[in-house]
Amino acid sequence: MSNESGSSVTQVKSLDITANPAPLGLLGFGMTTVLLNLHNAGFFALGSMILAMGIFYGGLAQVIAGIEEWKKNNTFGATAFTSYGLFWLTLVALLVLPKMGLADATSKGAMAAYLFMWGLFTAVMFIGTLRANRALQFIFATLAILFFLLALGDATGNATITIVAGYEGIICGFAAIYAGLAQVLNEMYKKTVAPLG
Repeated sequence: MSNESGSSVTQVKSLDITANPAPLGLLGFGMTTVLLNLHNAGFFALGSMILAMGIFYGGLAQVIAGIEEWKKNNTFGATAFTSYGLFWLTLVALLVLPKMGLADATSKGAMAAYLFMWGLFTAVMFIGTLRANRALQFIFATLAILFFLLALGDATGNATITIVAGYEGIICGFAAIYAGLAQVLNEMYKKTVAPLG
Protein backbone atom coordinates (compact mmCIF):
# COMPACT_ATOMS: atom_id res chain seq x y z
CA MET A 1 0.00 0.00 0.00
CA SER A 2 1.30 3.50 -0.85
CA ASN A 3 0.48 6.88 0.61
CA GLU A 4 0.11 10.13 -1.40
CA SER A 5 3.89 10.72 -1.56
CA GLY A 6 4.43 7.30 -3.10
CA SER A 7 6.25 5.76 -0.14
CA SER A 8 4.98 2.41 1.08
CA VAL A 9 2.99 2.10 4.29
CA THR A 10 2.93 -1.12 6.26
CA GLN A 11 -0.31 -2.11 7.98
CA VAL A 12 0.09 -3.89 11.28
CA LYS A 13 -2.68 -5.95 12.83
CA SER A 14 -2.42 -6.58 16.54
CA LEU A 15 -3.20 -10.00 17.92
CA ASP A 16 -5.80 -9.92 20.71
CA ILE A 17 -4.36 -11.97 23.56
CA THR A 18 -6.52 -10.43 26.29
CA ALA A 19 -8.78 -12.56 28.46
CA ASN A 20 -12.51 -12.97 27.88
CA PRO A 21 -14.26 -10.37 30.12
CA ALA A 22 -17.73 -11.92 29.75
CA PRO A 23 -17.45 -14.34 32.72
CA LEU A 24 -16.64 -11.46 35.07
CA GLY A 25 -19.63 -9.49 33.80
CA LEU A 26 -21.98 -12.45 33.92
CA LEU A 27 -20.90 -13.45 37.43
CA GLY A 28 -21.10 -9.88 38.72
CA PHE A 29 -24.59 -9.62 37.30
CA GLY A 30 -25.71 -13.13 38.26
CA MET A 31 -24.55 -13.27 41.86
CA THR A 32 -25.89 -9.80 42.67
CA THR A 33 -29.19 -10.59 40.95
CA VAL A 34 -29.64 -13.80 42.95
CA LEU A 35 -28.98 -12.00 46.24
CA LEU A 36 -31.31 -9.06 45.51
CA ASN A 37 -34.08 -11.41 44.43
CA LEU A 38 -33.72 -13.56 47.52
CA HIS A 39 -34.69 -10.32 49.26
CA ASN A 40 -37.55 -9.70 46.79
CA ALA A 41 -38.80 -13.24 47.40
CA GLY A 42 -38.93 -12.47 51.12
CA PHE A 43 -35.96 -14.44 52.49
CA PHE A 44 -34.20 -11.49 54.17
CA ALA A 45 -34.30 -7.71 54.47
CA LEU A 46 -32.50 -5.31 52.17
CA GLY A 47 -29.23 -4.49 53.92
CA SER A 48 -25.58 -3.62 53.48
CA MET A 49 -24.72 -7.01 51.91
CA ILE A 50 -26.91 -6.36 48.87
CA LEU A 51 -25.90 -2.70 48.66
CA ALA A 52 -22.20 -3.61 48.76
CA MET A 53 -22.68 -6.26 46.07
CA GLY A 54 -24.62 -3.72 44.01
CA ILE A 55 -21.81 -1.17 44.20
CA PHE A 56 -18.79 -3.40 43.76
CA TYR A 57 -19.60 -6.70 42.02
CA GLY A 58 -22.84 -5.93 40.26
CA GLY A 59 -21.75 -2.36 39.57
CA LEU A 60 -18.02 -1.77 39.21
CA ALA A 61 -17.10 -5.28 38.03
CA GLN A 62 -19.65 -5.11 35.22
CA VAL A 63 -18.50 -1.64 34.16
CA ILE A 64 -14.93 -2.97 34.00
CA ALA A 65 -16.16 -5.97 31.96
CA GLY A 66 -18.00 -3.57 29.63
CA ILE A 67 -14.87 -1.50 29.05
CA GLU A 68 -12.93 -4.67 28.31
CA GLU A 69 -15.62 -5.77 25.83
CA TRP A 70 -15.29 -2.37 24.16
CA LYS A 71 -11.55 -3.02 23.74
CA LYS A 72 -12.46 -6.31 22.05
CA ASN A 73 -14.73 -4.46 19.60
CA ASN A 74 -17.82 -6.16 21.04
CA THR A 75 -20.54 -3.51 20.93
CA PHE A 76 -23.22 -5.78 22.42
CA GLY A 77 -21.04 -6.86 25.35
CA ALA A 78 -19.82 -3.32 25.99
CA THR A 79 -23.35 -1.94 25.95
CA ALA A 80 -24.83 -4.73 28.08
CA PHE A 81 -22.18 -4.96 30.81
CA THR A 82 -21.60 -1.21 31.14
CA SER A 83 -25.35 -0.51 31.20
CA TYR A 84 -26.19 -3.18 33.78
CA GLY A 85 -23.19 -2.18 35.89
CA LEU A 86 -24.52 1.36 35.92
CA PHE A 87 -28.02 -0.02 36.63
CA TRP A 88 -26.72 -1.48 39.88
CA LEU A 89 -24.98 1.77 40.81
CA THR A 90 -28.12 3.81 40.11
CA LEU A 91 -30.26 1.35 42.05
CA VAL A 92 -28.02 1.66 45.10
CA ALA A 93 -28.09 5.46 44.71
CA LEU A 94 -31.91 5.41 44.61
CA LEU A 95 -31.91 3.54 47.91
CA VAL A 96 -29.06 5.33 49.69
CA LEU A 97 -29.36 9.00 48.64
CA PRO A 98 -32.67 9.54 50.51
CA LYS A 99 -31.20 7.98 53.67
CA MET A 100 -28.29 10.42 53.42
CA GLY A 101 -30.69 13.36 53.06
CA LEU A 102 -29.40 14.11 49.54
CA ALA A 103 -32.64 13.41 47.64
CA ASP A 104 -36.30 12.64 48.19
CA ALA A 105 -37.29 8.98 48.28
CA THR A 106 -38.44 7.58 44.95
CA SER A 107 -42.19 7.11 44.70
CA LYS A 108 -43.65 3.75 43.71
CA GLY A 109 -44.78 5.23 40.41
CA ALA A 110 -41.33 6.62 39.63
CA MET A 111 -39.72 3.31 40.57
CA ALA A 112 -42.14 1.49 38.28
CA ALA A 113 -41.13 3.83 35.41
CA TYR A 114 -37.43 3.23 36.16
CA LEU A 115 -37.88 -0.55 36.13
CA PHE A 116 -40.09 -0.45 33.03
CA MET A 117 -37.41 1.45 31.09
CA TRP A 118 -34.82 -1.15 32.06
CA GLY A 119 -37.26 -3.85 30.96
CA LEU A 120 -37.72 -2.14 27.61
CA PHE A 121 -33.94 -1.83 27.14
CA THR A 122 -33.50 -5.50 28.05
CA ALA A 123 -36.27 -6.64 25.69
CA VAL A 124 -34.51 -4.92 22.78
CA MET A 125 -31.15 -6.36 23.86
CA PHE A 126 -32.83 -9.79 23.92
CA ILE A 127 -33.41 -9.42 20.18
CA GLY A 128 -29.63 -9.12 19.83
CA THR A 129 -29.13 -12.39 21.70
CA LEU A 130 -31.03 -14.26 18.99
CA ARG A 131 -27.66 -14.26 17.19
CA ALA A 132 -25.94 -15.68 20.28
CA ASN A 133 -26.13 -18.88 22.32
CA ARG A 134 -29.22 -20.23 24.10
CA ALA A 135 -27.82 -19.45 27.55
CA LEU A 136 -27.57 -15.73 26.74
CA GLN A 137 -31.04 -15.78 25.19
CA PHE A 138 -32.46 -17.31 28.37
CA ILE A 139 -30.69 -14.76 30.60
CA PHE A 140 -31.99 -11.76 28.66
CA ALA A 141 -35.51 -13.16 28.29
CA THR A 142 -35.84 -13.86 32.01
CA LEU A 143 -34.25 -10.50 32.86
CA ALA A 144 -36.76 -8.61 30.71
CA ILE A 145 -39.59 -10.51 32.44
CA LEU A 146 -38.02 -9.71 35.83
CA PHE A 147 -37.90 -5.97 35.16
CA PHE A 148 -41.49 -5.92 33.90
CA LEU A 149 -42.72 -7.93 36.90
CA LEU A 150 -40.91 -5.63 39.34
CA ALA A 151 -42.33 -2.58 37.55
CA LEU A 152 -45.82 -4.08 37.73
CA GLY A 153 -45.34 -4.85 41.42
CA ASP A 154 -44.41 -1.25 42.16
CA ALA A 155 -47.11 0.19 39.90
CA THR A 156 -49.89 -1.85 41.53
CA GLY A 157 -48.49 -2.12 45.04
CA ASN A 158 -49.11 -5.87 44.86
CA ALA A 159 -46.53 -7.58 47.08
CA THR A 160 -47.33 -11.01 45.59
CA ILE A 161 -46.12 -9.86 42.17
CA THR A 162 -42.84 -8.71 43.73
CA ILE A 163 -42.41 -12.09 45.46
CA VAL A 164 -43.07 -13.92 42.16
CA ALA A 165 -40.54 -11.58 40.52
CA GLY A 166 -38.05 -12.52 43.23
CA TYR A 167 -38.26 -16.23 42.41
CA GLU A 168 -38.08 -15.50 38.69
CA GLY A 169 -35.04 -13.27 39.31
CA ILE A 170 -33.28 -16.04 41.24
CA ILE A 171 -33.64 -18.25 38.15
CA CYS A 172 -32.31 -15.45 35.92
CA GLY A 173 -29.35 -14.83 38.21
CA PHE A 174 -28.38 -18.49 38.43
CA ALA A 175 -28.58 -18.73 34.62
CA ALA A 176 -26.03 -15.90 34.38
CA ILE A 177 -23.81 -17.59 36.99
CA TYR A 178 -23.95 -20.81 34.97
CA ALA A 179 -23.08 -19.01 31.73
CA GLY A 180 -20.15 -17.21 33.34
CA LEU A 181 -18.70 -20.29 35.02
CA ALA A 182 -19.30 -22.40 31.90
CA GLN A 183 -17.10 -20.06 29.88
CA VAL A 184 -14.34 -20.24 32.50
CA LEU A 185 -14.43 -24.05 32.67
CA ASN A 186 -14.71 -24.52 28.90
CA GLU A 187 -11.67 -22.32 28.39
CA MET A 188 -9.65 -23.99 31.12
CA TYR A 189 -10.34 -27.51 29.83
CA LYS A 190 -10.18 -26.51 26.13
CA LYS A 191 -13.43 -28.37 25.48
CA THR A 192 -17.15 -28.08 26.23
CA VAL A 193 -17.50 -29.01 29.88
CA ALA A 194 -20.68 -26.99 30.35
CA PRO A 195 -22.71 -26.40 27.15
CA LEU A 196 -24.05 -22.95 26.36
CA GLY A 197 -26.33 -24.06 23.51
